[in-house]
Amino acid sequence: MKRVVSILVLGMTLGGVACLLRAQELIDRIVARVENDVILLSEIQELARYQLLVDGKSESDEQILNRLIDQWIVRNEANLARFPLPSDEEVDRSMASLKRSFSSPEEFEERKRQSGFSDPELRQVLRSQLFLSNYLDARFRPSIQVADKDIEDFYQTRVVPRAESRGQTAPTLDAARDFIQEALVQRAINEQADRWLKESRPRLRVENLLTEKGP
Repeated sequence: MKRVVSILVLGMTLGGVACLLRAQELIDRIVARVENDVILLSEIQELARYQLLVDGKSESDEQILNRLIDQWIVRNEANLARFPLPSDEEVDRSMASLKRSFSSPEEFEERKRQSGFSDPELRQVLRSQLFLSNYLDARFRPSIQVADKDIEDFYQTRVVPRAESRGQTAPTLDAARDFIQEALVQRAINEQADRWLKESRPRLRVENLLTEKGP
């Protein structure tokens, strides 16, 4: 899957009415406050489960919390811009892409079982991820230009050695050009998103409550 939002993977909508939060705190707890919103322990747990599904392992709670704070920044900007939610067709394609990343349908189903996702829950997660990814793409892609030399360097240093290491014949540069260009665009989007998030973080009011004991 695209790594364009590897720093942002997943995340539920933050905030909610006060009575709902009080009810949730009986079985959940607040682990951070971001401006006037909150992040819940269950959100960290959900992202950990998603990382387990996709990568076979998950990050620490502190690392995941930082990703969720980054997601808050992106989602807040996207909502202010009235950015559209992904269509069902986009979610279908994302689900199909995720399934193809496994060696077999059976492996996908087993990993999904281990991570505890139902199909509707996984679709909700993918929709949220796509919303963030699509917004970052729309925000940064128009300013990115890829030089021919960068494409040729990527081909010589990445594509050819990878093919040779597998005992395969590398595709021609022309055949690989579109793939390489998109890979370089995605890398540039990641880099620009990283810089933007690092610049945005200090302007936020964030209270980290993760190390506090729950009720």
